[in-house]
Amino acid sequence: MHRHATARWTGNLQAGSGVLDTQSAVLFGTPYSFRSRFGDGKETNPEELLAAAHAGCFTMAVSLFISEQGFTPEVLETKADLSFDPAALEITSIHLTLSAKVPGLSRDLFASLTEKAKAGCPVSKVLRAAITLDATLEN
Repeated sequence: MHRHATARWTGNLQAGSGVLDTQSAVLFGTPYSFRSRFGDGKETNPEELLAAAHAGCFTMAVSLFISEQGFTPEVLETKADLSFDPAALEITSIHLTLSAKVPGLSRDLFASLTEKAKAGCPVSKVLRAAITLDATLEN
């Protein structure tokens, strides 16, 4: 299975702007900018999108692992707080906060399953993945 997204940027870093499109078209012409990444702009930014992806992926993994144990989550809600150091241009951490309602599930099993999901969800894993690149310059 493959998924894709496209980013288009025009102009220099601070005054320029970009749009994002996803294969599903959920994001289509979605604006992102320097001001939303480093200031108070209302557009999205890569870090916000990564936090959303991590929250969604982790929550789905928790649901899977809980269901495999014979329980049905009534609700799982995850907030992903991503810390970004603009001086170093580095994501320094992501903190996941999960609130769950799962009738009959013990606290010990819940803790074990959430740790398994934190380590095993595909977005957690990709944060350690190799990155490849093809680049072409048009004159």
